[in-house]
Amino acid sequence: MNDSTLLTRRRAVLGGLATLTVGGSVYGVTTLISDSSSSVSAEMYSATGTGAFDIELTGHPIMGKHDVPVDLYYWSEYQCPFCAQFNTETLPQIIRNFVTPGDVRVIFIEFPYLGKDSMTAAVMDQCVWRTVNESNPQAYWQWHSAVFEAQEEKNSGWASKANLLDISQEIDGVSADSIERCMSTDRQAIETAIESDSQRARSIGISGTPGFVLYNRQSKKAGKLVGAQPYGRFKSAIQQVKNT
Repeated sequence: MNDSTLLTRRRAVLGGLATLTVGGSVYGVTTLISDSSSSVSAEMYSATGTGAFDIELTGHPIMGKHDVPVDLYYWSEYQCPFCAQFNTETLPQIIRNFVTPGDVRVIFIEFPYLGKDSMTAAVMDQCVWRTVNESNPQAYWQWHSAVFEAQEEKNSGWASKANLLDISQEIDGVSADSIERCMSTDRQAIETAIESDSQRARSIGISGTPGFVLYNRQSKKAGKLVGAQPYGRFKSAIQQVKNT
């Protein structure tokens, strides 16, 4: 696969990216720790509205500065081993070299498709973010990292609700009771939103995970990457999209 596949300019934005309303008044600094690199940090926040290709931003964690030239949309799945590989080997380098300096921001979107536990993990991901995003966003990333670190063979039960709640109890700043209440009251609505996100991904050629769209917010040009590509390919793709 080529480093970057250029997409068309079709229906790039609804309402314009420049008019995004940032949700919440509290901004946290998140730390994502990799097995192969030192800790890296970047601002985390929520936004409302739609981004490139009508991708919904509401409810999704966003990492990076607000006014950056390139958006990196990242679709992941907690049972996907290639997503775990990307988060460990490549994401910390992207954060250090592009997100922290203010060149790229990352929009994290769930794309569960490997079984019922995948949807459970995706819903819990959204519930965790809902409960911590305003007061303690870094707790989300501790949870996010812990779940990937706990990953076992898909559909083996490791991503069951009970097991994920056990993981949640070990994360400072994350309330397992609040998560369980969210899943009880809001699960159906969250699943509907996740399905909508997945359909939007498929409509622009993302059919598996990890999947990525790089989008130049000024020129409205975009590129696509699929799979746990090495850092060098992301570096080339980011630079290509940034300079188009």
